[in-house]
Amino acid sequence: MKKIIALALALISPLAESCKKTEPTAAEITGKWYRRSQFEGLARSGAVSFVIADKAYVALGTDGTDRYRDLWEFTPGTGTWLRRADFPGQGRFAAVAFAAGGKGYVGTGTNGTDRLNDFYAYDPATNQWQRRADFGGSARYAAVAFGLEGKGYVGTGYDGNYKKDFWQYDPAADAWAQKPSFGGNKRLGAVAFAANGQGYIATGLDNGSYLTDVWSYRPATETWTSHRPLEGPATNGDGNDFSALPRAYAVAFAAADPAVAYVALGATDALRNDCYAYSATADTWTKKTAFPGAARTGAVGFGVNGLGFIALGTNTNLRYDDTWELRPDEKTE
Repeated sequence: MKKIIALALALISPLAESCKKTEPTAAEITGKWYRRSQFEGLARSGAVSFVIADKAYVALGTDGTDRYRDLWEFTPGTGTWLRRADFPGQGRFAAVAFAAGGKGYVGTGTNGTDRLNDFYAYDPATNQWQRRADFGGSARYAAVAFGLEGKGYVGTGYDGNYKKDFWQYDPAADAWAQKPSFGGNKRLGAVAFAANGQGYIATGLDNGSYLTDVWSYRPATETWTSHRPLEGPATNGDGNDFSALPRAYAVAFAAADPAVAYVALGATDALRNDCYAYSATADTWTKKTAFPGAARTGAVGFGVNGLGFIALGTNTNLRYDDTWELRPDEKTE
């Protein structure tokens, strides 16, 4: 039991192809961060988030000892947090969540001892949870999920081994169907997002190797396509030389442009606070203003009303309860 707990906590905490193009100068880098209303629950890492209409929902997580079950609703327009009905399953962290058909779906993860595969739906209209069909794959944690075209998708993660299987959830049928496995290597601690009608999975950790690759999944053809990896300007380059920016346990979120997603934070052998925008249309990465809060891993990221948000997380020694908003096109002064 102690070995499982130690492994799970270690994976939540940080561990220890160049392309020719022009990187913007420091003066041209955009993205302004604003500190927003502090998360009203206890500080934590390994939580989950999903977005329905103009509200975001944040649930679960751990302080390193306790496993939480609380759910909080965030309204960006008023900057307020409201506690909603508690998650009915076991307290857990490193779970997954997605939104589909006006409901939020939460499942998998670990309670610190066992890996889990149960799933639940949350209806904001009634403030009620309902147990749904267990995840179709093996019990696991540190997987990824996204919602697309009214269905949910879950894949990768760790069930005692690194995984690359991929599953679709149909809310109408309350059923899971296995789809073609993820196109990249097995991994845990990756990020996922939806853009331009496709789902994306990027970064993560595979048997000690931190990753930068980016893959999209097209539901209509059930195919995976490789894209430009996450990369930034080389430290000693001339502005045209780029180097890989590997990481695990980062965050990803969309903002105003449905074809653009943002990847930030995470860790390799050190914590990161950088932020990059990915254009699904151009298949390019653009450096944005670095996250001004403490560098961290195990945070949550979500986009609401055209704005991006990052909250919570850990630097291993501390858990955070702060919330930050990114306005990606604003210039810093």
